[in-house]
Amino acid sequence: SNVESDMLFCASCGIAEVDDVKLKKCACKYVRYCSVKCQKNHRPQHKKECTKRVADLRDKILFKQPERSHHGDCPICMLPFQLDTMKASVTTCCSKKICIGCNYAYCFKKKEGVIVAIEDITCPFCRHPKPSSEEETEKNIMKRVEANNQAALLQMGMHLNKRGEYKSAVKYYKKAAEFGDADAHYNLSAMYKNGEGVEKDDKKKVYHLEEAAI
Repeated sequence: SNVESDMLFCASCGIAEVDDVKLKKCACKYVRYCSVKCQKNHRPQHKKECTKRVADLRDKILFKQPERSHHGDCPICMLPFQLDTMKASVTTCCSKKICIGCNYAYCFKKKEGVIVAIEDITCPFCRHPKPSSEEETEKNIMKRVEANNQAALLQMGMHLNKRGEYKSAVKYYKKAAEFGDADAHYNLSAMYKNGEGVEKDDKKKVYHLEEAAI
């Protein structure tokens, strides 16, 4: 097609893509450029078409129905998580999200006819002992946060949000959002809407809502 043939040449200077010349796609995916300079030179005549095309591409992604929920699958039974977030919990030791069924089965499993005591329960996934205090819980989460664990970053953000430490919560939400966490994007949208930890910003509110939907 004409679009495909045009993409073999720089839209500004017309140089062809060969071994020593690599062209980079514009955000609209319609044209390519050999350099930033060429892209800037071509911007005035391409801006209108590019802006419309980028908006169309985003709408296509935004309104595309996903094949499955962003919650993923339980790492133990491998079944999809339910949409009801109360039907699963995140461990503080390994930051794994476990469905309520696997949690129930593990916590109340019988061993030689005796139900395992709650205080003797370990993590269903990594078998790490349950934390005995709030301080130990936070320490476990911080270990996973330092490893840039997406779930732990979200956990810490929610933990700080509940305590009213909004600025700190935003910091962790933003970090989790960088890794593509939909819940972090949604929570950031609420923060920008209410002005909690950040200044109210309708554009950022909508942006994070859309990112959560995508």
